[in-house]
Amino acid sequence: MFPLVPTAASLRKAGHEVLVATAAEALKVPLPTHDIAPGFRFGPVAAGAMLRHPLRIRAELSGTAGTEMVGALFGAVNRRLLPGLRTLVREWRPDLIIHEPLAAAAATLGVPTVLHENSLYAGPPLVTATAGDVPPPVATITIAPPSVAGPRAGLPMRAVPHGLDDALPGWLTEPSPRPRVLVSRSTVTQPGPERLMSRVIAAAASIDADFVLVRPDARAAAQTLPPTVRVTEWLPLSPAMAVSSAIIHHGGAGTVLAALHAGIPQLVVRGAGDRRHNAELVAARGAGIAVDGRQVGPEVISRLLTDASLASAAREVSAEIAAMPHPDEVVADLPGL
Repeated sequence: MFPLVPTAASLRKAGHEVLVATAAEALKVPLPTHDIAPGFRFGPVAAGAMLRHPLRIRAELSGTAGTEMVGALFGAVNRRLLPGLRTLVREWRPDLIIHEPLAAAAATLGVPTVLHENSLYAGPPLVTATAGDVPPPVATITIAPPSVAGPRAGLPMRAVPHGLDDALPGWLTEPSPRPRVLVSRSTVTQPGPERLMSRVIAAAASIDADFVLVRPDARAAAQTLPPTVRVTEWLPLSPAMAVSSAIIHHGGAGTVLAALHAGIPQLVVRGAGDRRHNAELVAARGAGIAVDGRQVGPEVISRLLTDASLASAAREVSAEIAAMPHPDEVVADLPGL
């Protein structure tokens, strides 16, 4: 949901009436919302989809399933949300529906749609995987920087990270005599033990840098930490990246795009879903390093902090993103559609 918030905010600023139709945790966005599936829980829907497609699970967990499993999973989600969305459209009578690729059922309701990409994956293949052949959108908004994800058809728009103006704790705004490295993990529970932060802790003693572990897992939180490692709970990552030298993370699209926006190199751990795809794109652009979890150690972290080519490429992508049209500019073209 977060990548769509700046677009919605720009539409409201331009004087349009905006309503977010969603469910569950996405209802927490700072916009007018309507719950189209009261009581919706993602877990049972996901479990059911996985049971129906057991052979795809291994590939999905390794990040090699392409769009097959995500299409099956979010196809099931769409079927759960569609009745409430259909009722809302009939009552609220929108002139335009803007939807992200995995909410593709919105394209079946007889209202003009805009496809709003929200990751490094191209939107149209995700739409097809999720909902099959649906009426085409009147436009596509694409937020991925072309030098990272390749050229895309549609309206390019700057990816504005969530929480960009949120306040940081005072200790994080103080200058550090050493490079500061953020370490972040997924908000989605992963199969198997979490070892990323423990590996960073083990490597920290031999690296001249300060490490900030954001929302550490139980294993990491229970350890005795070296003096250069600090832990914190929830933190606005985008402002924190602005005062950091690099980030080590799980490869989620939001974190990848925020790091590219901030212009800092990133060490991205290949993982499930789109995370392998994201990691490889960042590495291919030269703006970071893609590794398997077991490869996280002093050598690769030292390279993250000392390889000037990584920092240079990250700054180049940041400038590329800054040159893309702001959401305020893009929404000016939407009413005419």
